[in-house]
Amino acid sequence: MSGAGLLDAVRQRLAQSGAEPTPARVAAALRAQGRLLGDAEVLGAAEELRCELIGTGPLEPLLADPRVTDVLVCAPDRVWVDRGAGLEPTGVTFPDAAAVRRLAQRLAAVAGRRLDDARPWVDARLPDGTRMHAVLPPIAVGSTCLSLRVVRPRAFSVAELTEAGTVPPGGEPLLRALVEAQVSFLVSGGTGSGKTTLLSTLLGLVGGRERIVVAEDSAELRPDHPHVVRLEARPPNQEGAGLVTLRDLVRQALRMRPDRLVVGEVRGPEAVDLLAALNTGHAGCGTVHANTAADVPARLEALGTSAGLDRAALHSQLGAGLSAVLHLVRDRSGQRRIAEVHVLERDREGLVTTVPALRWAADGFARERGWGRLWSLIGDGAR
Repeated sequence: MSGAGLLDAVRQRLAQSGAEPTPARVAAALRAQGRLLGDAEVLGAAEELRCELIGTGPLEPLLADPRVTDVLVCAPDRVWVDRGAGLEPTGVTFPDAAAVRRLAQRLAAVAGRRLDDARPWVDARLPDGTRMHAVLPPIAVGSTCLSLRVVRPRAFSVAELTEAGTVPPGGEPLLRALVEAQVSFLVSGGTGSGKTTLLSTLLGLVGGRERIVVAEDSAELRPDHPHVVRLEARPPNQEGAGLVTLRDLVRQALRMRPDRLVVGEVRGPEAVDLLAALNTGHAGCGTVHANTAADVPARLEALGTSAGLDRAALHSQLGAGLSAVLHLVRDRSGQRRIAEVHVLERDREGLVTTVPALRWAADGFARERGWGRLWSLIGDGAR
């Protein structure tokens, strides 16, 4: 029996037994195949099977790398990774397309979700916090596509983000003043620009006597703060019942006495509820996808319209409730940085626009024409 055939036989035996695939059971199943195996062979095969049956298979070494933020599988022999400098190919391979499919389906099952021909895609969070998305063929042409986004167990400090180049030199006092002044703000940027990372860091600057209530589609924020309540949305079960939306969570959060209301990612009708909260005495923040800080009002307008809020009402709530936008970019080298900080103001027609207050520079934030408005919001704390 070939090595691959041996592992397949052991895999089938363990699956039929229904027992937990512990290292001892894996080793016993290997020896039960009737081949004389040395200790090194048993240990090697046991580890390979353990990674496939209860781990992440060939992806395990990549996910164990503390620099890795994303692992993307496009085909059995095309695995990409992001270590903070953009996507790069790896030498990791799967035996075949069936192995990729098996891994995706097992991870979905671990997350309590279904992934099969009847429901060929899944978006879920694994028990360790890793965000997974998978699409099966024939929707995904050629091979199952698997995307894993790693959520690290701790938030970075502002000093660490400064050292990494995300925050410019001397930027910490200004960010700290923004948080301490209870200014309501959004962190904007594209996918992978570091929005969640920055927001987690900023929430760590909130005073220890304040209560932070976080509502997210998938729990990713890990603020270093003593009083955080985290709420996570829930998809419907296989019978179509049990759905809990982000909008539901925002409404519940308002009844939980939040000093800071946080929406992990504003991307749907919950935008209306967040703006309503910001207009009723609550300080809040969140993230939003946008190409530039100047595009944020238009993005929120689109989200508000989808929830039935007309343009005039949306801009009225936006102008009264939200004060600033911190925009992140990621350049071609993979460097993430706070490119600009904008404040909000109304134009002659009553519509909200953003005004640049600060922009990133190698030696610190450079002031723009909206600096006076920002200064009025944060006061002497920025010094």
